[in-house]
Amino acid sequence: MKRNFNLIFFLKKRNDTQIDGLSIYLRITVSKKRAETATGKKCLENEWGNGQLKGNSLKSKTLNAYLKQLELRVHDAHRILLTLGIEVTADSLMNEYLGKTEKRRTLKEVFEDHNHEMAVLVGKDFSKMTLLRYQTALRHIEQFMREKYNIPDIDIKKIDHKFLTDYDFFLRSVRKCSNNSAVKYIKNLKKIIKICIANGWIIKDPFANFKATVKEIDRVCLTDLEVTRLEQTDFSNERLQRVKDIFLFSCYTGLAYVDIYQLKISEVIIGRDHDRWIISNRQKTGTPTRIPLLPKAVILLEKYKNHSLISNSEKLFPVSSNQKMNAYLKEIADICSIKTILTFHLARHTFATTITLMNDVPIETVSKMLGHKNIKTTQHYAKIMDKKVDEDMAKLTIKLRESKIKQEADTKIYNYTLTK
Repeated sequence: MKRNFNLIFFLKKRNDTQIDGLSIYLRITVSKKRAETATGKKCLENEWGNGQLKGNSLKSKTLNAYLKQLELRVHDAHRILLTLGIEVTADSLMNEYLGKTEKRRTLKEVFEDHNHEMAVLVGKDFSKMTLLRYQTALRHIEQFMREKYNIPDIDIKKIDHKFLTDYDFFLRSVRKCSNNSAVKYIKNLKKIIKICIANGWIIKDPFANFKATVKEIDRVCLTDLEVTRLEQTDFSNERLQRVKDIFLFSCYTGLAYVDIYQLKISEVIIGRDHDRWIISNRQKTGTPTRIPLLPKAVILLEKYKNHSLISNSEKLFPVSSNQKMNAYLKEIADICSIKTILTFHLARHTFATTITLMNDVPIETVSKMLGHKNIKTTQHYAKIMDKKVDEDMAKLTIKLRESKIKQEADTKIYNYTLTK
């Protein structure tokens, strides 16, 4: 992209005699192409030299100061074009200087407006985690534009397929994002582009030929033996015992970290079956969640209802930060000889698979309890283990064997009847 330009002031001569002087013009040259405009000032030809009015008179100083201001305005226009990633030509620079360009919208401007509106709606239409992801996405884009193009912002009309592929590469290489994380940040940007298209700010969709696909990953979960090992291990360290209990509560309910952190006394009710239920909305999606509590979950609720760390609040559990919880879970895994890397979100996978699906709870019911908007999401969480496949096939084998025995018995009875 051409970045440099030349600027001069000159007197424009005309065929007719100009008694009051010649017009002073401003000329911009980029790559040997010119653009000119009148400054609105005049002077006599013998008063002019080296692109300015000669002498030190008040008239000369005043006019030269005016021309200097025009020159600074051209430099400002040049800086704007560079900032927005717009190609610098004689015409584009002149139009920017003269203010003949339509109102431009920049990527950062639209992204910031979007995030501001989302922040207002946190807790209503959006979760705090969703807002944080969009804020992080904006920071990544700002860093990308600085490092790749040496610009702080870009005109949305300049975003093209190359911009997207460069950004995707930046996320994977510089930011070290996994495929799925990179795809999520790309989708954040795609939403901003859709806003621009919907408002008519851009016509051509830069995402038209761009593909970003989430790769399905195997969800890790604890086996029933590992869950039992956790249940049967008592820690003398109160901190580890508390973290273990809260982790197990997540295994029994499928609640994510943030949902347990915010869980209130008022969200536990007595249902029609006279058992306790959790009635709340998922923080991540706002989806209603209704979970009947297993007896083991109720025991943990009772254990912590008067805990000193939450005695003056509506909270049900004394939950530390997610970072600390995950650090403590690593200690717990070592003590319990669990080779699986324990993270708090692993409990949600364990609920979906080991606690529910492995015990013949229908996937539709599991999806409802997890607060998923569609069953496809549940299928990603719910990894059906080989053990479950073996059990199901064993049941089928028995069923087929019994069916064969019954069929043979019916055949014998039928043949016996015929012989009589």
